[in-house]
Formats: sequence, C-alpha cells, structure tokens
Amino acid sequence: MPKMKSKSGAKKRFRFTASGKVRANQANKQHGMIKRTNKQIRNQRGTTILNESDAKLIRLYLPYR
Repeated sequence: MPKMKSKSGAKKRFRFTASGKVRANQANKQHGMIKRTNKQIRNQRGTTILNESDAKLIRLYLPYR
C-alpha cells in the first residue's frame, strides 16, 4: 500500500506541540496595522493553539504527524 501524501501548504503553516495540539500563526496581522489597537497587535504576536474542531481538519492534511 503506498504512503499518503501530506498537503505541502499545511506543512508550511502548522506545527504540532508535544501533547499533539496544533500550533498556527496568528490571523489578521499581515497588513493594516495602523487601524488596529496596540492591544490587538500585542496579543497577536507569535503563534496560537488551534481550536479542536479546526485541528481535526489539519490532522487529515498531515497524516504522519
């Protein structure tokens, strides 16, 4: 039986924590920072843990992680 292929776009955008949760970049921070409050910009630094319902879909895209 051949191996399943991973979605290459998902490989670049998502990582897994040691406990198996899915880590992703924060949304809404590519442009337009002048409109956003300083609090929102501060809170969107770094990465976030995805909701479990969203993480199920990502696990389908990355079958061997």
